[in-house]
Amino acid sequence: MQAGSDFAASRQGDHLAGPIRHPGNTSRDAKGSIHDDATAQKLGFRGGTVAGNIHFEQFPPLMEELFGREWFETGCLSLYFLTPTTDGEPVQAFAGQPTPRPEGGLRAEVWMEDGQGQKVCEGTASVGPPDMDSALRRRLTNVRPAEDLRILKACKVGDTCTDVPSRLAGARNEGRRAVITEPRPEYADPAVWGELVAAPALAIDALRAVEGPLFPTDGEFVGMFGAIEMQALGGPVFVEHDYMVDGQILALSESPKTEVTWFEATLKETDGRPVARMIMLSRLLKGSSPHWR
Repeated sequence: MQAGSDFAASRQGDHLAGPIRHPGNTSRDAKGSIHDDATAQKLGFRGGTVAGNIHFEQFPPLMEELFGREWFETGCLSLYFLTPTTDGEPVQAFAGQPTPRPEGGLRAEVWMEDGQGQKVCEGTASVGPPDMDSALRRRLTNVRPAEDLRILKACKVGDTCTDVPSRLAGARNEGRRAVITEPRPEYADPAVWGELVAAPALAIDALRAVEGPLFPTDGEFVGMFGAIEMQALGGPVFVEHDYMVDGQILALSESPKTEVTWFEATLKETDGRPVARMIMLSRLLKGSSPHWR
């Protein structure tokens, strides 16, 4: 695990590279989860996996290098996860050259590699108007509908929930700052934005408040992130701040080993002003559910 403020991007041909980091599996003590070594190995993984929202935290300094401060106000990071990593393994974030978007703003290809050069994730980053042609929105157009859902049998595409309360405790932000790979001033000093900015992993958690009411699942299961997109609509997400979240199921799919959910969540001020929007793909592992044994 590595936490440091020594960020320095380097130019490698036509793309930027962030420093090599070693993110820790900070949820490894969550027994029965995909982050627990014994559970993950039983399901066919090398060990407990580092959560995708932890990998998100490695990108903001690179995005600022690429797009400037605007990325924190209107930026979008859209990542599809490909190769799981385990505790302390080296990973490096990359970004291609930004190009103009037809609707305004800029977009660039982004990805992360492990120590063997395998892609941990890939996707797009952008600034400007909300990106309706992001990496995940493109993937959504090709999702094959599910034919046999058992864990998610009570869910259907189009299901919604509204005005779910969400508030991030400051103590959780302190915990993230102690282990984060890329610490930033706004996570520690409220003077930067007027309030204390939530570390990316926690900002994602703020929008996940819709999962309970949106997904009435049946029985025990182990899940893992398959993809995450975060779109800033009104500046950063703050800790110790009252929000409301709306959610909608965008797609339900399946693979031989997983049941798959795609959902969108919109974080709002209590007066209704939108702050951020997230698309998340979650994979529910069939091998962990009694419905598939």
